[in-house]
Amino acid sequence: MAKAHVGDIIEFKDGLTGIVEKINENSVIVDLTYMENFNELGIEEKTVVNHKNYKIIHSSKED
Repeated sequence: MAKAHVGDIIEFKDGLTGIVEKINENSVIVDLTYMENFNELGIEEKTVVNHKNYKIIHSSKED
């Protein structure tokens, strides 16, 4: 399992996507405002996602 880095875009929980802002030992903090439909969803701006529960869509290391 590859762990995300700060700036990576990840997908989790039924298609939600966001940008990793901070890495913790067992999880990452994700900024969800990256999503085009963020305002329509009525969800919090940030969330915590366990390393086991996401997949990396775009790595910041590729740029």
